[in-house]
Amino acid sequence: MAHSIYICSAEGNTGKSTVALGTVDTLSRRATRVGVFRPIARSTQERDYVLELLLAHDGVIGLGYDEAIGVTYEDVHADPEAALATIVRRFKAVESRCDVVVVIGSDYTDVGSPTELAYNARIAANLGAPVLLAVGGRVPQGRGASERLGYTDSRTPEELAQLTELALEELEREHATVLGIVANRADPDRLDDVVAALRAAVRRAAEAAASAGRASVDAASVAVWAVPEDPFLVAPSMRSIMHALRGELYAGDPELLEREALGAVIAAMSMENVLTRLIEGSVVVVPGDRSEVLLGVLTAHASATFPSISGIVLNGGFPISETVQRLIEGLKSDLPIIRTELTTYDTALAITHTRGRLAAESQRKRDTALALFEKHVDGHELLDRLDVARTDVVTPLMFEYGLLARAREARKHIVLPEGYDDRVLRAAATLLARDVADLTILGEEIEIRSRAIGLGLDISKATVLSNHDHVLVYRFADEYQRRRAHKGVTLEQARDTVQDVSYFGTMMVELGLADGMVSGAMHTTAHTIRPAFELIKTRPGVEVVSSVFLMALADRVLVYGDCAIVPDPTAEQLADIAISSAQTAAQFGIEPRVAMLSYSTGESGSGADVDKVRLATELVRQRAPELPVAGPIQYDAAADAAVARTKMPESDVAGRATVFVFPDLNTGNNTYKAVQRSAGAVAIGPVLQGLRKPVNDLSRGALVQDIVNTVAITAVQAAAT
Repeated sequence: MAHSIYICSAEGNTGKSTVALGTVDTLSRRATRVGVFRPIARSTQERDYVLELLLAHDGVIGLGYDEAIGVTYEDVHADPEAALATIVRRFKAVESRCDVVVVIGSDYTDVGSPTELAYNARIAANLGAPVLLAVGGRVPQGRGASERLGYTDSRTPEELAQLTELALEELEREHATVLGIVANRADPDRLDDVVAALRAAVRRAAEAAASAGRASVDAASVAVWAVPEDPFLVAPSMRSIMHALRGELYAGDPELLEREALGAVIAAMSMENVLTRLIEGSVVVVPGDRSEVLLGVLTAHASATFPSISGIVLNGGFPISETVQRLIEGLKSDLPIIRTELTTYDTALAITHTRGRLAAESQRKRDTALALFEKHVDGHELLDRLDVARTDVVTPLMFEYGLLARAREARKHIVLPEGYDDRVLRAAATLLARDVADLTILGEEIEIRSRAIGLGLDISKATVLSNHDHVLVYRFADEYQRRRAHKGVTLEQARDTVQDVSYFGTMMVELGLADGMVSGAMHTTAHTIRPAFELIKTRPGVEVVSSVFLMALADRVLVYGDCAIVPDPTAEQLADIAISSAQTAAQFGIEPRVAMLSYSTGESGSGADVDKVRLATELVRQRAPELPVAGPIQYDAAADAAVARTKMPESDVAGRATVFVFPDLNTGNNTYKAVQRSAGAVAIGPVLQGLRKPVNDLSRGALVQDIVNTVAITAVQAAAT
């Protein structure tokens, strides 16, 4: 039977979706089949964005949206008992397909009721799922004294404790078991006080239950965590604001509608006074008949001396003159401009009441939520309390988590030369939010940071460095000319060369200004790695730079080499590739058992190609006698235990190989692509090996997650050098 966890709250707007996303993410590190289930749909008119967010997580099995829903609010109000029976039946169908199921309780919509927590408790008890209770660290909207764009007063630890005691009493009354409590959106300056107050509340609830002759609340078995408020998570996106205003996009980049508005400025005054009130990340409301204010705000946004805003709202429904339209078009601004028919008062009111939401399309919010959960909720404790057993199976997602964890522990400094690629900026934002590595991004600082802000990305922790920086260009040029003088390189030529982003980034690595480099999203492999061949060169005892792909299959990770660099290796080079590939495998927690592949197994074949592999195998045994190796061997004998028993029964590698060394690039490259496409494997790489310091190449079709993984790999390699 699957393990389950029921995430619920005692009121609305607690940020339960952050807790749910973090829980799904944590469970995906250990369980291979994670499911999600929503007992009560939040709306029948539109799709549930929280459920869609969780279903989109890579660790969740392929559930259909309708499969993951129990009933509607209307069903509950019409017949609670029948609704409960339906919920249990539909949940069991999901549970039967999963190792663990995350159940997300109801949301206290306008059709909710005061008994909603009790009904959630009944559901949890009937599903046999322990409850993870989310309590809100903020006073619900409308009751606070400092309400602004949804932000309200913080609850004191004592207030949170009182709310928790009442919720525990309700849960206990309905026989629900409480696994843990998360105080979400808590005061960042009082997290320890909040945790202490909630633990005291749990003890009091346990004592009260015991004195009443019930032992359903066990203080020792209830974990308590506190996650701080992050204003960004509750900020509405420009798209949400546009929908709330029933507006339309008049001008600007539709992609930038995903950027969040961190404040609101009503620009119903002279331009001089508007400029002094602009706020970083704000939405500026401009009356539609004040074209001079509109143009002034657009100009201020483009200026490096004024804050970057998230968007403009033109209210009132006034027509814009053809002359002003032509002027706006000529400015070529990407800033979203939204038009609405609403008055200034109604516009401001609608913006104020627009809730920020954690949805699948907001990368920055997702990164922020996961980073907060990782930092403040002990994932190992959560998994242990749920008794989710460890498995020998390693899914692609589990392997990626392991990469990020190893890189986070190493905390290396990686340079990304291609700062003008949006994929690189998105990957950088994820890496920084998850504390995976320190980053330097190459490019002109104003341009790079402006583009990131426009995309709604936070790269504030990154160093942005121009590859035309005079001090470093002269330093790098002197060093490059000294090393390449034997090739006739002059100082002037060296200055031109080192301003190329690949050379600039490589010089940073070689001179110790960075620990590794990742490039190739915009450049060829040759452009990326040529500087490394010239400057970094190979490790002592290594003859050739080669590559591997980490092939993440459904249940394990294999190493394929060389699939990208050396076209037709000699026997000596092939032995070098095998030893380097085994070392790379060990770096990433893969026990190396090396198969030297050929079209023949053992002594059954002959010919120049087989002889080359046979000699390479002997060289590996001589140079690394501790390394398990078999060869020549065919792929099926290396991978399939049944075939191995027939073709090479005495081998401790045959049928169990983890490192596959191909005889040439033609074979290796085609095989990895065939396995990737036919078996649905995730191919991570190419990972370069043999260099003194790590430099890794990206495919020009790389996805954001590919870049994240490659940076993590580079950091792990840097830690081993």
